[in-house]
Amino acid sequence: MKKMPTLTTAMTPFPYSVDLDASFDAASELMGRHNVRHLPVTRDHQVVGVITDRDLTSAIHVHSQTGASGDLNVSDLYMADPYIVSVDEPLDNVLLTMAERHIGSAIVTRAGKLVGMFTTVDACRSFGEYLRKQFPHPGDDAAA
Repeated sequence: MKKMPTLTTAMTPFPYSVDLDASFDAASELMGRHNVRHLPVTRDHQVVGVITDRDLTSAIHVHSQTGASGDLNVSDLYMADPYIVSVDEPLDNVLLTMAERHIGSAIVTRAGKLVGMFTTVDACRSFGEYLRKQFPHPGDDAAA
């Protein structure tokens, strides 16, 4: 019997996160340095939201168009009440919920603590690997 991949095997473990009071520049630098597009936002080690590269790009655009001055912080840009799931949540439920809500990420927790991030990139990678196992390319050494 074939077994469904789990959220644990598909997610990115030990994700980077950013504090709610961090500056825009700190969040942007962290995303760039680690090549990530989603950062869980925390306050006192508890997840309170998520910030994306799209949030940062939009903020740059709005500031340049309006001529607004002043420093931006993560607290000005993040999305509160992100999609948070337990590490035990079935992967198909997470995928279908993300598709239904049109969202690009799920924050994964265990006993309320941040343990992973699951994004559309993770979903594509996981599904691609699953398909390769089910339908090996001709000439693949992995074919049994």
